[in-house]
Amino acid sequence: MRFCSVFFGIMMLGASPLTAQNETPPAAVKVSFDGDHIATVAIQGLSNRETGRALMADDPVRIASISKLFVSLAVMRLTEKKLLKLDADVSDYLGWQLRNANYPDIPITLRQLLSHQSGLRDGINYALPMDVKLENELKDPRAWDADHPPGQYFTYSNLNFPVIAAVMEAATGKRFDQIMKEELFDPLALDACFNWTLCSDQKIMAAVTLYRANGDVARDDLRGIREACSVVPESNGGCDLRNYQLGKTGSIFSPQGGLRISARDLAKAGQMFLLNDGSFLSPASIATMTHPAWQYDGTNGNSEDGYFCAYGLAVHILAAPGRRASCKDDPFGDGEMRFGHSGEAYALKSGLWINPAREQGTAFYRTQVPENDPAGHCIYFCE
Repeated sequence: MRFCSVFFGIMMLGASPLTAQNETPPAAVKVSFDGDHIATVAIQGLSNRETGRALMADDPVRIASISKLFVSLAVMRLTEKKLLKLDADVSDYLGWQLRNANYPDIPITLRQLLSHQSGLRDGINYALPMDVKLENELKDPRAWDADHPPGQYFTYSNLNFPVIAAVMEAATGKRFDQIMKEELFDPLALDACFNWTLCSDQKIMAAVTLYRANGDVARDDLRGIREACSVVPESNGGCDLRNYQLGKTGSIFSPQGGLRISARDLAKAGQMFLLNDGSFLSPASIATMTHPAWQYDGTNGNSEDGYFCAYGLAVHILAAPGRRASCKDDPFGDGEMRFGHSGEAYALKSGLWINPAREQGTAFYRTQVPENDPAGHCIYFCE
């Protein structure tokens, strides 16, 4: 399979001088799946260099922006339970008015937040301390698009997701990490968590340490010991979750990228999309997530040089029908539509992609990716 051969070729060519000297390649794994089976196609490296533990496909890693897709799944569950509405003004849940000051009369909705059409921009810190309130931080004009009203322009922004997490908390009266466990991880039998707070001891023991290309630790050097503070602490360093106010901050569990999950559990979630039998979400909800809420027309968004050309509700759609010739969103190179999400943070790149026509999918990640890696978003499957 061309995808598999390219995966291995890029992994070896991209090895850093440090890993070449130690003869220990970067931790990387790829699994393929259909509705019934999950197969490990490629795996290499160590989950932690100090312990010497070989990487396993069940080992959890900070998967970066694939986290957003999982947040959307939980939102849809809450929507089906009538606790949330995709097109309601989120101010009604938050208890304070969320507005772009340039467009004060236009409500902002979950549909806009999930599809990166809310007008929020990453012009301010989105990893807000536990004691900092979104209501105050989002008064900063740098957080907003001054030129386009909400609902009319796409720009990928992490800042949408602390707001979504705060809305989820306000609507349910529960902490974001607990919502994700109850609405998503437990029903799908995933031993996963955000910022390590609710993962099992077994997963803590198996945590994948993220290293930079030069070998420095980037994140999650646990070695079997839970972090003293797994969330974004208070401004003074305090980390007592009893001080956390539901629906006020939303960022401490890193909803934009802090999911810790294994490649196999990514594949389990992918199987749910393929089966689409209504046991977890209704087919209508899956369709709402995976159909374009935005499609690039040349003027209606920042496509990041053609990488984003169609996007659903925290679901990136590749090679969508009717896309513009300038789009570069077919990294598999076969012209077949796929949906899912990529991830990139702390020298990791990752992907979860589902091909509904072939009823197949793939999930993967690689660590120690150089900052100037020329492959960009396509590290695993571009020639």
